[in-house]
Amino acid sequence: MNNKIKELIASSISVKEQLLQDEELLQRIDTVVTVISDAFAAGNKVLFCGNGGSAADAQHLAAEFSGRFYKNRRALPAEALHCNTSYLTAVANDYSYDVIYARLLDGIGVKGDVILGFSTSGNSVNIIKAFEVARERGIVTIGLTGETGGNMKEWSDYLFNVPSTTTPRIQESHILLGHIICELVEEKVFA
Repeated sequence: MNNKIKELIASSISVKEQLLQDEELLQRIDTVVTVISDAFAAGNKVLFCGNGGSAADAQHLAAEFSGRFYKNRRALPAEALHCNTSYLTAVANDYSYDVIYARLLDGIGVKGDVILGFSTSGNSVNIIKAFEVARERGIVTIGLTGETGGNMKEWSDYLFNVPSTTTPRIQESHILLGHIICELVEEKVFA
């Protein structure tokens, strides 16, 4: 058997064990579940953004809310901000890739909405600019990053900085955290 395979699985498990032992992080999950549930209850929406694999993770988790997770229930207002390719390419071409999320958030975001930004480095300029707009508008920011939190740390109302500097391990943990949040929000909203 290939020892490298075992090492990679063990590495992923190690990061998740660190999450499991982090009482502050576990409490933060509980708090964010309430924040998101309250936003949905108030008629607000939850928005997601990321780049590359993190965009795929953001889109995946948005679909868990707008589609379903476990329960057959009504759709929840959630969307990944990068799904309109005509918008994305026009703004990136006419303005800058750095403002793709900030510009859209400025157009559709309202006070009480929530935005989750995924960046393994925590330094994605387009997410930081979106979080700046969010702060101006009273939109709650939830950052999912790697170990240091990067520059997103100062712009995140709630930060989940996964204890790793390895992109795949960080993204695996982002999906784990996202699935936990989706499951608990669904239980809370549709109790």
